[in-house]
Amino acid sequence: MEWEGIIAAYKGFLKLEKGLSANSIEAYLADVVKLRQYLELHQADAAPAELDHEQLRGFLGWIGKLGLSARSQARILSGIKAFYRYLLLEDLIQKDPTALLEGPRLGRKLPEVLTVSEIDRMLDKIDLSKPEGQRNKAMLETLYSCGLRVSELVGLKLSGIFRAEGFIRVIGKGDKERLVPFSPRALKEIDLYMPDRNSLSIQPGHEDILFLNRRGKMLTRNMVFTIIRELAQAAGIKKTVSPHTFRHSFATHLVEGGADLRAVQEMLGHESITTTEIYTHLDREYLREAIISFHPRSK
Repeated sequence: MEWEGIIAAYKGFLKLEKGLSANSIEAYLADVVKLRQYLELHQADAAPAELDHEQLRGFLGWIGKLGLSARSQARILSGIKAFYRYLLLEDLIQKDPTALLEGPRLGRKLPEVLTVSEIDRMLDKIDLSKPEGQRNKAMLETLYSCGLRVSELVGLKLSGIFRAEGFIRVIGKGDKERLVPFSPRALKEIDLYMPDRNSLSIQPGHEDILFLNRRGKMLTRNMVFTIIRELAQAAGIKKTVSPHTFRHSFATHLVEGGADLRAVQEMLGHESITTTEIYTHLDREYLREAIISFHPRSK
């Protein structure tokens, strides 16, 4: 099968069988297209199934010379490996030529974490006299209370709030649904925001969206980034703060407070516990206390 056909089939697989979002599909396909571009530049007309380990090593060397960061190179390699796993699954190849490929070594860099005090300082900087003030406060309380991704936050729906049960329905990666408990404080801020929201001229198709801009439409991811960045600056916080910082802080504070890692995994919507371990970090004192408390030799 030639490139056009295999890429089209792979796209269908990612969408229908893997259930990935449009953004994720685009990223996976971009990695495959990059491999094809490399072959065209080097006057190689081989089909995907014809490439061997050495040709793919040449591709890795090429992307390394493009000036991409080690993390970007590793991500592209991950995409290429996923593509060849698909070819293997479909019996289009008998042996995976990417099996022994190694990308650049990455240092484990953990995202910034906000203290509870820093989060409170940011919330205190919200000007509630402005039309969007209460919306922003409700939004940040929800972000921290539930540990959401920014895409999940902007997509929250009124119909997904289950007040009596204390849960909110979240649509995560690959349109996977999960129920996340949220705090009474977040619900209180949402209730205070609702009169302002209901006074807007809400655009068709956005009637069920919780957080709206002044034009009555769903907020963009970039708008949330901007709001958080400006509040961090106003609060005098020197850290690099983004919506993901709230998500990582949420997970860190839960684990440091004694929450089970499996429970945090469920809250964050991670398929693998190893992913959750990346989003949570334990300081040495907490780790020492945990071992002393639970290891049978310490009793």
